[in-house]
Amino acid sequence: MKTSKIQLLIATAALSVSLTASAASQDDMTGGPSVNVPVTQLKYFDTGIGKDSGVGTLRAAPGHGDLQHGAHGTLIKMPAGFVSDIHTHTGEYWGVVISGVGVNGTPGSVDVPLPPGSYWSQKGGEPHITKCISSNECIFFISQSVAFDDLPVGMKK
Repeated sequence: MKTSKIQLLIATAALSVSLTASAASQDDMTGGPSVNVPVTQLKYFDTGIGKDSGVGTLRAAPGHGDLQHGAHGTLIKMPAGFVSDIHTHTGEYWGVVISGVGVNGTPGSVDVPLPPGSYWSQKGGEPHITKCISSNECIFFISQSVAFDDLPVGMKK
């Protein structure tokens, strides 16, 4: 298979995870038109997360919904070498690696490399660290049934 076919299969799997794993009601998932957005037309914005990382910040592009206001499926670009602070999220989320090699785990855990096509879930309220350990940026697709937040450990929403 060509890389583009593999990436298309991964993206399709990510969308499937998003639609089946999200706790959003069926009404929240329907009602809009069908869409096709080529990778060249994705509109990434700077989230500001990681501004002190030394390698850059996380960038996000919407797939469906709005990560700042509710249920969403979002593509995340994480710079190569990025290591998050220990943090939590209010709600659980599900992730699929599109490119690069990521890691997501609790503080002190052994890193489990997640190459393209890998999946993880992150329980809400659980302290964790997310990394991009590849020499190229990581792109993840995440799905969440609530708005996305990034809470440093010890901080309450």
